[in-house]
Amino acid sequence: MIQQISVFAENKPGKLEKITRVLAAAGVNIRAVTISDLGDFGVIKLLVDQPNKAFELLRATGLAAKLIEVVAVPIPDQVGGLDKAAQVLCQNGINIKHAYGFVAEKNRQAVFMFEVDQPSQAAKVLADASYKPLTQADLANL
Repeated sequence: MIQQISVFAENKPGKLEKITRVLAAAGVNIRAVTISDLGDFGVIKLLVDQPNKAFELLRATGLAAKLIEVVAVPIPDQVGGLDKAAQVLCQNGINIKHAYGFVAEKNRQAVFMFEVDQPSQAAKVLADASYKPLTQADLANL
């Protein structure tokens, strides 16, 4: 499994820039990002190559950051690719709370990230269905 950083921030100019500036200065590579608008506030979720370092840096700058385990798997970049992985989770009673995908340019691989209540169980059922959950090292090398 991999770790995702969630940052709760005011929805105003400069908040994302503060995060990206801190991480860039420390040599942390952002692999994927998603931003959810919640009105006056928002949640910025990041997959990075050095999550513990990034988490500590963001907290040190006064940002409300949280580090959680998530499951990311390569999926076929074709019609129905995501559907099959979603079916595996559904059939095993695993609720998807948040999800997003990206394409890793290095090897043109589609990757989908699932934030779920039971990340260990989700990783197991996906692995049993022939998906290979990524490790933090895998993510850094995509």
